[in-house]
Amino acid sequence: MSDTAAALGQPPQKAAERSLDRTGKEFDLPFRLAPHNSDAEQALLGAILVNNEACDRVSGFLEADHFFEPVHGRLYDASAKLIRAGKLVSPVTLKTYFERDEALTEIGGPKYLARLAAAATTIINAEEYGRIVYDLAIRRSLIVIGSDMVNRAYDAPVEATPQEQITESEQQLFGLAERGKFGGDFMDFASALTEAVDIAAAAFHRDGHTSGISTGFRGLDRILGGLQKSDLIVLASRPAMGKTSFATNLAFHIARHFHADTETDGSRKLLAGGIVGFFTLEMSSAQLATRIISEQTGVSSEDIRRGTIGRDEFGRLVDVSKELQDMPLFIDESGGITISQLAARARRLKRQHGLDVLVIDYLQLLTGTGKYGDNRVQEITEITTSLKALAKELNIPILALAQLSRQVENRDDKRPQLADLRESGSIEQDADVVMFLYREEYYLERKEPREGTTEHIEWQTEMDRVHQLADIIIGKHRHGPTGNIKLHFNGALTRFSDLAGDDRLPDRNG
Repeated sequence: MSDTAAALGQPPQKAAERSLDRTGKEFDLPFRLAPHNSDAEQALLGAILVNNEACDRVSGFLEADHFFEPVHGRLYDASAKLIRAGKLVSPVTLKTYFERDEALTEIGGPKYLARLAAAATTIINAEEYGRIVYDLAIRRSLIVIGSDMVNRAYDAPVEATPQEQITESEQQLFGLAERGKFGGDFMDFASALTEAVDIAAAAFHRDGHTSGISTGFRGLDRILGGLQKSDLIVLASRPAMGKTSFATNLAFHIARHFHADTETDGSRKLLAGGIVGFFTLEMSSAQLATRIISEQTGVSSEDIRRGTIGRDEFGRLVDVSKELQDMPLFIDESGGITISQLAARARRLKRQHGLDVLVIDYLQLLTGTGKYGDNRVQEITEITTSLKALAKELNIPILALAQLSRQVENRDDKRPQLADLRESGSIEQDADVVMFLYREEYYLERKEPREGTTEHIEWQTEMDRVHQLADIIIGKHRHGPTGNIKLHFNGALTRFSDLAGDDRLPDRNG
């Protein structure tokens, strides 16, 4: 049981009975009992003892440590276990398990169980009683977290920074928030059908006829239908293939085309594009912005970095920068963060500004919780599982970049395959879409024969064929077909774009 969970069943201790006012005089602090409702706890237990079906109404979200009175928690826990085992729970059957329970003996023993059952009138309100008990338990947890936060701030070690405490407190609060969500219930098929028709209608009326958020690449949208909510999309390649450039192009397109309406209830209805969060764990935010400016101005990113640009080009940089400054693209350049820190920051961004797409560059630079030690495969498994859970929780697509293993270099055919991901834990298993970025030109130019030979002429012909071409290979698509999309790649501008007349279609079902 976690510290927070343990604290749910225990009232927080009074820190001090006396304190000092501003003049230095002592005064009595009022004793504040932790929030609880013993009547609701008794009513719920009585309903369970009278009709065991009452337990089914609350077992999906209520646990024994949510009860304020420990003896009530033990009674609920024993009842739930017996009911799950198919046994009858009543004052008669339950008393045999608590004959030596001192706390129950103090309040009446078996007679207390009989009084609980006698006082119960109906199970109709059992779920409402359970929710009262649950909500008060969450409030007690908030008190514990708040008290711990205050105490740590007062007694912080010299080496501890305030930012570390803020992060730790955020993690505790977000953990409580996750625990504070009631489990989902069954959805009737009519509701599922309505949601499916709404998605189809949105795709029908949207430009490009995508059900998800458009990537800006026609071929990719044609196969994926855009980036779908709650999907984990992995884009993998060997180094120098341009996956960061591709992710930057995609993020820019989505943020640039952001358009939304406000509904009557105050919620936001996304019409096009989206608000993008970009975790750049390898390069700085300035370097990422430089790539975007280069793409939009047509000025080489290398020239921008070196400062070898003319006055007219610099003017274009300034003008484009002014146009893009209000674009909803949020960049986090923190390196070496854990998956829990990333999740906390993504939740905060969605709460404060909104969030429609999350990009992570790249997956292997994240660290896990540390519980797997030096087992990197298990750590990557933990990371990908957490990312998939985060995509479902925030109801957004998450694009995570990944490095492929070196075994690709040992093959004559360098085109990546799903097998190249296997040693990276559960990336293939957890991802809804797995895409590979491949540029044959990169490998071919490193095999240049000696000039003047027949081999060099053949090599040059091949180089002309693949010059500035890139392949997006969709190796896994949980919701539809896989396929191969050809793109144009301008290395100087770090820009991917559609090929003119690209009419390639999906070639097989995934």
